[in-house]
Amino acid sequence: MSTETKPGYELADFAEIDGVPCPCGTARRAFADVEDFPGTVHVTSISAEAKLHYHKRLTETYFFLECGPDAKMQLDDELIPVHPGMCIMIRPGTRHRAVGTMKVLIMVLPKFDPADEWFD
Repeated sequence: MSTETKPGYELADFAEIDGVPCPCGTARRAFADVEDFPGTVHVTSISAEAKLHYHKRLTETYFFLECGPDAKMQLDDELIPVHPGMCIMIRPGTRHRAVGTMKVLIMVLPKFDPADEWFD
């Protein structure tokens, strides 16, 4: 009888992950198929104003890798200037969008579900 063991880690090379369109721009999503990981990790490129949206179940944490000079995040009715090295945790129900060009690392808990993107 053979026993299959899993390594104690998972790897993701975002250069090898196909980008998919999303309300924010183009997202590359990792770990969606990893059963024992509770979330997903995205690298998203935003080239213009994203669509204002919210999630009913998902919490997103944005870590800003690169930003244009006037980059901002709209969180409900507030516009917040952002720059590389900043991080924003966005709770379910918070309407949000990126304004300007940027590249962000997004941690999503629980796992990203495109059915949980809502628009007014």
